[in-house]
Amino acid sequence: MPDPRHVGFNALFLDPGVSGGPETYLRGLVPAIAEEFPPLELTVFTTRRGAAALRADGWTAFTRVVALPCDEGQRMRRLLAEQLAVVAAARRRGVDVLHSLASTGPALTPGLRSVVTLHDVTFFRMRTFGRSTTLALKATVAGAARDADVLIAGSESARDDACAQLGIDPRSFVVVPHGPGRPPVAQPAAEQPLRERLGLDGRRLVLCVGALRPHKNQRQLVEALPQLPADVAVVLAGAHELEAEALGPLAQRLGVADRLRMPGYLPDAEVEGLWRMAACAAFPTRAEGFGLPVLEAMRRGVPVACSDLPVLHEVGGDVAHYFALDDPRATAAAIVAAMDDGSAPQLGPARAADFSWEAAARGTYAAYARALA
Repeated sequence: MPDPRHVGFNALFLDPGVSGGPETYLRGLVPAIAEEFPPLELTVFTTRRGAAALRADGWTAFTRVVALPCDEGQRMRRLLAEQLAVVAAARRRGVDVLHSLASTGPALTPGLRSVVTLHDVTFFRMRTFGRSTTLALKATVAGAARDADVLIAGSESARDDACAQLGIDPRSFVVVPHGPGRPPVAQPAAEQPLRERLGLDGRRLVLCVGALRPHKNQRQLVEALPQLPADVAVVLAGAHELEAEALGPLAQRLGVADRLRMPGYLPDAEVEGLWRMAACAAFPTRAEGFGLPVLEAMRRGVPVACSDLPVLHEVGGDVAHYFALDDPRATAAAIVAAMDDGSAPQLGPARAADFSWEAAARGTYAAYARALA
């Protein structure tokens, strides 16, 4: 198969610090590709804010960073940039493979080979975003998937779900597991001030990292809280999105409002401080494309309790403690078992070590070669 010469990355989703899993994927994968394949020319096409952040972080040492005239939140500008401007810019710069990193991408890529990482299609079958966002995503994801020469999925479960929802031939996919998420922050927030600010003194902490959305199902953790020991508090660390406002009143009705913390989006240093304090990480999600937070917890030796989903078994293996959806009592039992699991500090990092961005880079490069063939 022919080798790619110049890969362009469509990173028009990038809103630095807010983009969640796709930003973790970008920041883990692209530097690893540069390290693993030094002759390969790389160019990142991104938003104005994204370009400023990547340049400030030293990315120009291993890739070109090109800012297109849009930012996340400017819906029409973003759509036009992704459908037209990124293709034109890639062709002008001699790109031979355009890799769209966040499920959406141009519906037509004349003169280019197209590779799309299709993280998940959860929004096709359950509510995750607002109506207008969902309609736009369905159109752009379906268009990008039809045009792609090769599709990448992070898990077999994500591939199978996409094939079922979009009618895609499984042979169009390459399954390339992600690396183990974001590395630990070198200088986490100090524990005691963070405990005091969040009212966590004297409490064991169950941590859930992720935006508060219906399919992330943080509601199940709130419903499980009355079944947990009285010294346990649940912290939901993530941006408040759809239906987040219902969780506080629910905790009030259940009599556990004093043990629920919803601080919203937190900077990396504070999230790292919470990881270090956590007695358990819990993820009651209804659907995932991969499960990066599970690996991030394991990498840090934090015990994990999570939904009994095939995709999370692909990530968590025999190390995580699993619970059924919509069963608060089973959720609480799994959390208690995880908190009591003395093997997690050894087994979690060992499991996370099975996943690397270097391996992801090699699998992704093979997808580029397949697209060119």
